[in-house]
Amino acid sequence: MASRLTVEAVFFEAVASVAVGLHFAFLALGLLGGFAAWRWPWLIWFQVAAAGWLVLVVAANLPCPLTWAEDRARAHAGLPPHVGGFLDNHVAGVFYPHGHERAAQVVAMLLVLSSWAGFVSARRRRRTADSPSQSHRRSPGRAGRR
Repeated sequence: MASRLTVEAVFFEAVASVAVGLHFAFLALGLLGGFAAWRWPWLIWFQVAAAGWLVLVVAANLPCPLTWAEDRARAHAGLPPHVGGFLDNHVAGVFYPHGHERAAQVVAMLLVLSSWAGFVSARRRRRTADSPSQSHRRSPGRAGRR
């Protein structure tokens, strides 16, 4: 028996899709936000928080609120439940092969750490460029001589 498409089912399918989209956006912020912070330094704090949450969820196997929202919306839409979380259902097999989660985690860690190293380097360069160089400053002993 085919399920009848209702406004409610369509609405909850849309909610599930939005939850997946937010998941991808959050994952992108956590993994790539450090690179964006090279241009917009204020973004680094959001990226650090996102990366910390991602590590916590994966390392401690915590439930993610967006996964919960997606699962509830799918249930209300009459869709079958997903087995596993967001990474299992939407990332594994697309961005890395199934069964290679540890390698993907190492690559993600290297990506985040390299973005942080670049951020620190960019900040140092910016501070150096913004401060007057030593050669342009007058020493106190020479101020009176001309």
